[in-house]
Amino acid sequence: MAKFQKIKDRAEQRKGGGAALKKLLPKVSSNKQLASLGDDRYLAMMTKCINQAGFSWKVIENKWPQFEEAFFGFNPHKLGLLSPEQWEAYTSDRRVVRNWQKIKALQENVFFVQEESRKHGSFGKFIADWPVSDQIGLMAYLKKQGSRLGGQSALWFLRQMGKDCFILSRDVVVTLKGTGLDIAEQPSSQRDLKKVQAQFNQWHEETGLPFSHLSRIAACSVGENYM
Repeated sequence: MAKFQKIKDRAEQRKGGGAALKKLLPKVSSNKQLASLGDDRYLAMMTKCINQAGFSWKVIENKWPQFEEAFFGFNPHKLGLLSPEQWEAYTSDRRVVRNWQKIKALQENVFFVQEESRKHGSFGKFIADWPVSDQIGLMAYLKKQGSRLGGQSALWFLRQMGKDCFILSRDVVVTLKGTGLDIAEQPSSQRDLKKVQAQFNQWHEETGLPFSHLSRIAACSVGENYM
């Protein structure tokens, strides 16, 4: 396996130097910061990422203040009191994306967030306490216990909240395969995901860099994303 420094050197050359690459690296929150965020913010970001999946991110971003208004600021307690009829009424509410499957996902994730918050003290503490060396375990848990939180939606949800995590974008997968890792072009099996996790764990031990930074640097080292 190639040392990560070679990948980093290639990314710096493509992005105009080390300082330019550093500016592209995502913010990583501390466990204290993750734990301090309210359950409503986690529920809101879940909903945003679910609605962005297969849709225009820009449209969702522009409509987001209306989402916040329609869904009571994503207050889990208030949303948990809605009747089935009130949830169904959102399919006619122009403030949100009128897709029943995505509305239903929010309805189900309200109870998911509440349950984890009850067990751990807050949903943020649940996310903060999950070890970054077992990201694939967290991904599997979100997929099983949450609603529509599989695949890229879960990854972008974690990244947007500041949780240290890798993103399995096309360029990241190309970089991983380029090191000799035998995985599918869209790794989703537990076999492939365990290999990916092991590689990121190795890179982290080698460099001391956060997983989010390793992932972004890997993405910048290949493809058509030249400066």
